[in-house]
Amino acid sequence: MEAFPHIRIVLGMILSLSLATLLKAAVKFIQHPHRTKPYWIHMLYAFFIFLELLLFWWWERKLSGILHWTFPAYFFTVCYIMTFYGLASLLFPDDIKDYEGYEDFFYSRRKWFFGLLAITNVFDVADTLLKGVQHFLSLNYPYYLTTSAIDIVLCIVAMKSTNRKFHAFLVTWFILFKLIDIGRIYFYW
Repeated sequence: MEAFPHIRIVLGMILSLSLATLLKAAVKFIQHPHRTKPYWIHMLYAFFIFLELLLFWWWERKLSGILHWTFPAYFFTVCYIMTFYGLASLLFPDDIKDYEGYEDFFYSRRKWFFGLLAITNVFDVADTLLKGVQHFLSLNYPYYLTTSAIDIVLCIVAMKSTNRKFHAFLVTWFILFKLIDIGRIYFYW
């Protein structure tokens, strides 16, 4: 029996929980507009994680090409998708009563968020290699620059910085490059 359909179900469940966390939080802002004020940088990171989740699911279809699955490869792939659930949950905890709002919460938890985002980038490189060296090499320089080296360094800087301008730049950087990736890969820009 082929292993990937079973693996895809587990990945889909964790991805669904991640999306549900983001969607539930977004709807809370509509349901209770005066309860907690959104913070625009925080909300842009939520949009960025939403894009990442959509792309993760799209790219993981390439895992169907792996004919022989091992438990370590399965374990790694599940851990990789769990990082996205962690990111979504770090953006939107069950409550923020201990904080003045989402801005205060975001900056107080930035080390966790950006540490996990850096780990996610490392996992992405390993996941790309899991799909084959040929696939890895086919992605070219934008992938190598943004996903691996630069993004990880920027995450490390973000862990240490509370500078609002830097964080505005960073979330813009992440979203811009993600949209460029989508355009380059799917619309042949």
